[in-house]
Order: sequence, then structure tokens, then C-alpha cells
Amino acid sequence: MGIKVGFDYIRPEMMVDFDECAEKVKSIDHMINTKTGAGAYYLGWLDYPNTFDKDELSRIIKKAEEFRKNYDTFVLCGIGGSYLGARAAIDSLLSFHKKSSMEFIYLGNDLDPNYITDALEYLKNKNFCICVISKSGSTTETSVSFRLVRKLLESKVGKEKAKDAIVAITDKTKGSLKRLADKEGYTTFILPDNIGGRFSVITPVGLFPIACAGIDVNELLEGVKEGMIEYSNPDIHKNAAYQYALERNFLYNQGYKVEILASYERRLQIFSEWWKQLFDESEGKDGKGVLTASVTFTTDLHSLGQFIQEGSKIFYETVLYIENPSRDTVIPHDEEDPDGLNYLEGKTVSWINKQAYTGTLQAHSHTALNPNITITLDKWDVKELGKLFYFFMKACAMSGYLLGVNPFNQPGVEVYKKNMFHLLGKPGY
Repeated sequence: MGIKVGFDYIRPEMMVDFDECAEKVKSIDHMINTKTGAGAYYLGWLDYPNTFDKDELSRIIKKAEEFRKNYDTFVLCGIGGSYLGARAAIDSLLSFHKKSSMEFIYLGNDLDPNYITDALEYLKNKNFCICVISKSGSTTETSVSFRLVRKLLESKVGKEKAKDAIVAITDKTKGSLKRLADKEGYTTFILPDNIGGRFSVITPVGLFPIACAGIDVNELLEGVKEGMIEYSNPDIHKNAAYQYALERNFLYNQGYKVEILASYERRLQIFSEWWKQLFDESEGKDGKGVLTASVTFTTDLHSLGQFIQEGSKIFYETVLYIENPSRDTVIPHDEEDPDGLNYLEGKTVSWINKQAYTGTLQAHSHTALNPNITITLDKWDVKELGKLFYFFMKACAMSGYLLGVNPFNQPGVEVYKKNMFHLLGKPGY
């Protein structure tokens, strides 16, 4: 089945007419493929499965094997697109029964003094390695944590051994991190200049940490390539990524300014964070854009469920559902039946979850009249994840151009940085 987009839980008057928009979609698709639209330089991810450096991938796999063999803890310093994609993959593909040989600690994604200090204390007793990811090397959050954890490592093992335990993923030729890596002799991998951070999970930015978790990155790239092929069709009737983009744009124009991504497995929580950055940073500009939010059902049905059912109608839902779980459990019989659950004996937890999924769709769409787009996957594995990454990236490009914005820049992000640099007393600010 692969990835299936469904519109059965959207009222007819809230459903876009694909035929009316077919030519517009083809025109934007041509603009994407010929790289003639706004920000088109940053479309390097579009055909990345055909253009990536295979020698670099081999080096990534080899260095990841070295890290897994020699260290018990992996520290990833990065923020936004420089860590969310990798963490989404690692968290969603590994579980209690299938752990990485290394523990993963994420730093550089905030300036929380409590967390950073606790992490440094914890790492004092760990045999750890570091991966720092930054195109410029000057991102404050990442740079602060990297300096702290690098100094800790050097104090533990000395600078000579420390250099073998540090990998920098950065620009090919320029930037402060590149200069430091060359000076100290760190292993480096390239963050392609023509791929923005939120689209970079399929590059060394995502591939190296994912490989360090023991996940097959060749399989991931195969899934990305499947997505590249499947979602290259300019026909709106045959391209599910474009269908999703077109419907979300239609709903936006009908007054639905918030999109809630709902999933039914907690392992998808960080994936939802990646998804939110992808769309908000791509579309939230020029006074336009859908604000994204995420929920994990059924947990959040007991907190946000009331608002979703009966609150203000400013949102629609996109529901990500996996048909077949990786693992499952059967409800046992209890002779006394104190909890009254014997009516479920012999049923699997996944079956119960499926009824919750269907019942919630009916409640939110039929009773609450909220539009619900469904995105259904047959299973969750590394190849399907790669394909889903590409599905959303391609949909995001189409959606941004439909909205009339440059999907690949983020000028608003610089405002807080300039104010912060001034307050910090950074030279030049």
C-alpha cells in the first residue's frame, strides 16, 4: 500500500476540486523541476538520491561503525533541522527491545542552564563521542553547548584522543566550524550548500547520526528515492504529495489557519516536531501560512480532545496512522474480571487502537465537522520513513508555492538573533 492519502473524512464542500487546479499544479511542478521559482537554489534535496556522494556515504558508515565500537554515549549538538530529522528517525525506529549500542544525548538545541549543566555532569562518567552540526558554526545554542562538551571531552582524554571522537558536519569550505575542524583535525562531512537545514535529514546531517544508531542508511536512501520517483508525477490525480498540498492550501483559503498533525503512536512525537519545523519555517512569512500543532492520540484526547471536539473552528487535522505495528500484545482473560475488560479478551492492543482511531475520526469529522485528512502507512520501517520524509518535503515545496511564498528562506529567524547578539555584547551588534 505504501503511503495513502485519504479525504473520506472531509465534507464535499471542504474538498478541493483537483480538475480545476490541475494546470496550476503542473505549472508549479515544472517550476520546481526546472528550479526557476523563488529560492530554487535550495532545491538540492529534490534529486539528492541521484546526486549524493557515494564515497562520502561509505565514510559515514565506516565512521559510525567506529563510534559504535569505541563509545557508549553519542552527543549530538545541533538545533532545528540540524538534529530534528535524525532524532525523529532514531526515536521512531528504535524502541525498548531494540536499542542502539550507544545512548544518545541531544545538546545545542536550547540554552536551558539546568539541562545543559545536568548533561555535562552526567557525561563526566561516560565514554562519549560528539557530532556537531552547523552550516556556519556560529549558531549560538549549538556553539555554546559544543564548546562546553568539547572542553569536557578534552579534559577527560586529552586533545589528541578527543579529535578522533569528534565529527563536524558543516559547510564544505567556509565558516567558523569548518575552520576549527580543519585546525583540530576532526572528521568532517558536508552539509550541502544548496539544501536548507529543515530539508537536510537525507544528507550527512541525518545520515551520520542515524548510522551511529545502527540504522541502515542505505535503506533510508532507498525509501527517499522511491518517494522521489513516486512524487515526481505532475498529474494531481496521481501524486499523493501534491494532493495533500493542494487540500491544505484550499482549507487555508477557507479560513482554517491551523493544522494539527495527529498520530496514534508515541514514537512519532519527534517526527511531528520535524514536520512542524518543515512547514512553519517554509510557509510562515509575508503575513501568511498555516500554524502547525501536533497531538498524540489517544493520550491527548484526554487533554486537548475537548477543544478539538467542541472548540473554535480554526483548524483541520491531518492524521498519520500506521496500519501494522512493529510489535503487539493480546489482552488476557481474567476469571474475576474486576476491570470489566473480558469483553476485549483475545483482542490485540493494536485492534483497540484502530477502533479508537476510527471512532475519533468519526467524532471529529461527522460530529465536530472538522476536516480530517488521513495519511496511512502499511508499516513503519526505515524505508517507509525515508519515503515519508520525501513525501512531506515535496508537499511542502508545492504548498509554499501555492501560498505564494518562498518556501526555502527564513528571514524572520534572524530578528531574534540580532536582538540577542546585541544584548550579549557580540562585536558588530
